[in-house]
Parts: sequence; structure tokens; C-alpha cells
Amino acid sequence: MTSVLPDAPRPARRPTERHAHGDVVADPYEWLRDKEDPEVIAHLEAENAYADARTAHLGALREALVAEFVGHTQETDLSVPVRRGDWWYITRTTAGDDYPRYTRVRDAGSRPEVAPGEMLDGEQVLLDAQAEAAGSEFYSLGGLVPSPDHDLLAYAVDTAGDERFTVRVKDLASGEILDEAVTGVGYGLAFSADQQWLFYARVDDAWRQHQVWRHRIGADPATDVLVLEESDERFTVWFERSRDGRALVLQSSSSTTAEAWLVDLEDPTSPPRPAGGRRDGVDYAIEWAGDRLLVVHNDGAEGFALAEAPLEDPTAWRVLMTAGEGERLLGVESFAGFVALELRSGGLASVRLIPRAADGSLLVESAEDLTHGGELDTVELDSNPNWEQTTVRYQLTSLLTPPTVAERDVAAGTTEILRVTPVPGYDPSLYVERREWTTAADGTRVPLSVVSRREVAPDGTAPGYLYGYGSYEVSIDPSFVPTRLSLLDRGVVVAIAHVRGGGEMGRAWYDHGKLLEKKNSFSDFVAAAAHLAEAGIVDPARLGAEGRSAGGLLMGAVANLAPERFRAIIAGVPFVDALTTILDPSLPLTVGEWEEWGNPVESAEVYAYMKEYTPYENVRAAEYPAIFASTSLNDTRVFFVEPAKWVAQLRETVTSDPAERPIVFRCEMVAGHGGRSGRYRKWEQRADELAWLLDQLAATEPIRTRG
Repeated sequence: MTSVLPDAPRPARRPTERHAHGDVVADPYEWLRDKEDPEVIAHLEAENAYADARTAHLGALREALVAEFVGHTQETDLSVPVRRGDWWYITRTTAGDDYPRYTRVRDAGSRPEVAPGEMLDGEQVLLDAQAEAAGSEFYSLGGLVPSPDHDLLAYAVDTAGDERFTVRVKDLASGEILDEAVTGVGYGLAFSADQQWLFYARVDDAWRQHQVWRHRIGADPATDVLVLEESDERFTVWFERSRDGRALVLQSSSSTTAEAWLVDLEDPTSPPRPAGGRRDGVDYAIEWAGDRLLVVHNDGAEGFALAEAPLEDPTAWRVLMTAGEGERLLGVESFAGFVALELRSGGLASVRLIPRAADGSLLVESAEDLTHGGELDTVELDSNPNWEQTTVRYQLTSLLTPPTVAERDVAAGTTEILRVTPVPGYDPSLYVERREWTTAADGTRVPLSVVSRREVAPDGTAPGYLYGYGSYEVSIDPSFVPTRLSLLDRGVVVAIAHVRGGGEMGRAWYDHGKLLEKKNSFSDFVAAAAHLAEAGIVDPARLGAEGRSAGGLLMGAVANLAPERFRAIIAGVPFVDALTTILDPSLPLTVGEWEEWGNPVESAEVYAYMKEYTPYENVRAAEYPAIFASTSLNDTRVFFVEPAKWVAQLRETVTSDPAERPIVFRCEMVAGHGGRSGRYRKWEQRADELAWLLDQLAATEPIRTRG
């Protein structure tokens, strides 16, 4: 620690009253919401300067971490080529570049043998993102799709971090940009069959994708046609082109309810045709299967069911398969000769292959699961764009297994490993991964995924790191993250707590961690921390924690609930002023989120329940963990004001020694919800966070160099 510590920024207290259900709350820091206010910007810059000063002594460690991240990465690398039509598409990275190049080469009858850094004869660069991003502090793609005849490329670019994209259409023969007039759009692009039209989505002021539009390439966007509009603020619209190119599948969904439509891409100006209807509480997604529709739905099936329906009567669902005990069906992808069903089973992601008969029907009795036998294996579908393909490509990973692309021949039952992501300097035999279980306060068994160096003994002396999320039925599956090696090689035990509110253990796992059961997410995480300590897996005085976005809410809540359990917490873009946000229907994460958190505007019960856990309003005068909060000025999902207010309240209230347990806050001034863009910039940002954490856990030296 530095001997002379700077004073932390202290924003002025300017109370704003909030009135709801007879309750009056004076919020001293709500004025920080206005990013057009020079005083707000000055405060954020002061916070960044303070963070710089409080972490200045970590410069050498940050540099060492970045060097390790780079050292564990094959910087000049490429993806496994993916065949689309008569072309093989490739993504290439180059040492020193933040962003990739997207290329292609004509199909010569077999998958090309491609080497990193060596272009093939005839290989064409479609998009050089590194060159496009030159001069921009931020660069992100929101879509990248070739036209049906592969003559055009449509892609969407965001250079601010606010997730509002500009669409560009490029002639791949000449390299000319034919169209970049459509701006301010959301995610998703799709060509019509004749490639004269491009479909895209627009967002409203609360960054809700609420419209689908059709744009004639080269025309004035003022002539664009509205295809579909969703007026219910709980719902978000999205779309995808069918694998055979004949249909555009449009969906509108909330957390609990869905509706679907179809557009004939061979008649792109025709109106959308209803394909399932809307029934409150019925959640489903449809898949175009050529001669029929496939539907994954929860109508009478908590774990969801797979059904089929005739094209002429999309609501006539006939159930083919229902989720078994401990299963949750997630979605299905169809091909001419088989379908691939994504699901969760035993708490892990899996893929089930179902052959199709000559008449197109599904041979459910012949279904088989793709498994590799690892206790923490995650298996998910990879890129499979071709309707007639007879193989299916998927990815395998675990805490110790680098992303592995494999291909299964469905008819032959054989599997080929296409690529294991190279990780220089990584020896998996040095580490061990395993499943642990803890018991929550209400008796529920909660799984943890744990990884450590093999020589780290469970004697209660090891530093630990516990990650969690627990919202929106999102699963934090075991996966290989190269930057974690820097923690493991310093003796840190790394664990993921699969708390309720996520989807790891099925739909009920999600249902019992939302609305008026949201507190289960927090108590599950505290139980996981207690298990790590009581089982001797970690030193209870050296346990760090991290969560991001809704996981940041988890961090704020557990810091209030059990501050004694954690030495340090990283809270990335944290949703820590949840009640204020969910009370304001004009903000993102509000109306569409009422099915997740409840509606505190209408319900006094929901208001009271949320007020009991929203982190900003429950900071206590107690010793807290050291906290590193981060955000981005242009984040449209969790506004920067939430961590800004929370940090101010923490400094005002907690009794921790600020020298030993500092509270630091960084705000990226040009970035979005995911932080900085570009791999080197992201590595620098991550090194900043992990250097701080390792310092707090007294684990800055790699095991191999300790004396």
C-alpha cells in the first residue's frame, strides 16, 4: 500500500425524494444520473484519478498479468473454416491486432488446411475489423452476414458502446460500400432470398428491440417498411433466417410468454404470418424445419417439451419429447436429415441428436446425446449453417478443457476433433477440477464448480475466488478462461456458485430465484462461500468474489448480507440501484424486467421486498470487503449512475479502514456494457481488476517463484 493515501472523491449530497406506496426516500446522489452535467463528468474523472492513485503500486503486477494473458494466447490464429454455399469462411487474428479479419476461400471439395498467418491461394478478405476500427476508441459488430449468393456482405458497427449500430452493405467483388444509410439499429440482419432487401431491428428509448423493418438495399431509409411492431413493453423482438433460406422466423418474447411469425423470404414484401399465437405464461420458440415447424415450449411441461406442427396450422403442436427428470430443453436446430436439441441435464449443457426419417418425421427413439465423459463438460452447438449437411459441429469445454471444436457424423456415429484451441504454456496436468455441493439456508443443495492447482491442499490456507450471476435463467457453465490461469498459478482456488435465479438446474431453479424468491440467489452465494471456508478449500480471510451486471446486484446484496465472508469484491457494471431503476418505466431494465423482479410500481409487496435487498439502500455501518466497482459511461443496460451512487453511499457508511479495504471505482468514458473493446484493451482492463484482487488476497506471487 502507498504510505500517503489520496482522499476519495465525495460527491455533494443533494437529496431527491422518491415517493411510492406511502414510503418516502431521500436519495442524496440521484443527481449523478445526468451525464450531460459537467459536474457529473468531473466526478467520474475524479473517481478514475483516485482509482489510478490507489492502484499505482500495482503497475508491475498489471504488466505481468497482461504478459501472462498474451503468453497463454496464440495471438496469430484462426477459426475452423465454416462452409457456406460454395465458400469456406474463416476468422483470423494477428499478433498486435485488437480485432480480427474475416476472410473466405472457395470450396475445392474438402475443408481447407489452413495455417495461422498464412493466407491461402485465392483467400479473400471480406472485412478487416482492425483497419475499420482505426481511430476509434471502441468498435463492436452487431451482425455479419453474407447474402444468399455470397456476393454481398451486411454488417453492423457500433463505435460508441451504446449498442446502436450503423448497417453497411459491401459488394464483395469490388469492395465498395453500397449502402450505409441505416443507422441506430439493434442486433440482427437477414437478407431476402433475392438479396434486394435487408431486414433489421430498431430499438426504442429504453433500448428495447420493438420493431422489425425491411430496407431495400441502396434506397433511402425513409422508404423502409415496418414489418412488425411490439407495443407491449414487456416484450423484445428478434428474428433469424431459416437454415434453408426460405423463411424469416420472427419472435417476440418476455421472460414468461412468447409469440412467433413467419415471413416468406422468397416473397419478402408479404406480411408476417402468425406461427403460434400468444398465451400468457406459455414460453416457446419455433424452428423452421422445411416441411414443418418444430417448437420447444413449456405448455404443461415445466422442463419444456419438443413438439412439431404443420406449416398450414402452426398452433397444432404435437409433443414428440418431454424433458426428463433433471432436464431442461433449451432449443432446437433443424437440418434436412436430423435435428440437434440443446438441453441441460444434470446441471450441465448438452446436445441431443435426433435423426429424421425419409418423410421428415423425427425418430425420437433413436436420439443420442453428445458426451465426452468429463464431470464438468459443457457441450454446445457450434456454427452449422447448411441445411443439407450430414454432420453437426459442436464445442466442448470445461474449467480445464480449452474450447474444442468437434464434428459428429450423425448417420455413422463417428466423431472427429477438428481443433483444440492452443493455449501456450498451459499444462492441464497441473490442475484439478471438480464438482462441490453446499446446502442453502432452506435446505436446497447448490452446486459449485471448482478448479485449483493440484498441489493446493484443502487445509484452509489458500486464497479463493468465487464467481456468481443468478438471474434471467442464464447459466454460468464451466468453461475454460485463459485469464484464470493467472489466479490459479498464484495458488488461488477458483469456484463458480451456480445459484438459484440462473438456469443451471432447470426451470424451477430459475423460478425459485426471481420475483419474491430473489433473496435465494444471495443466500445461495453466501452458503457457497461458507462451504469453501468450512471445508478448508479456502482461507475464510482471503476469499474474493466477483459478479457482473445482474451478478453485480448479487455482489452488492451479499456485501450487505454477509460482509464478513469476503475479503474483496469485484462488481462489474453492477445493477446495484435496482429499486430506483425498476420503479422508472422509462429506463432500460424496467417494464420488460417486471417479470424478473416484480412490479414495485403497482405492488406494495414487491416494493417492500425489493427495498429489503436493493444494495444501494441497504449499505450498513459495518466492516465491508474491499470493493472494485467498474462501469461504462455509454452502457445502455445498467446506467453508470448505479455504481456511482453505490460507491458514494459505501464510502459514507461503512466502517472499514479505507487504507486496508479501499473502495475504488472506474468509469470507462467510451465503452459499453461489456467494457472496452478489442482483446488487448480488454486484457488491460482485466489485469487492472485482477491485480487489485490479488493484492487484496495477498496472492501476488506465482507459486513457482515463492521462496
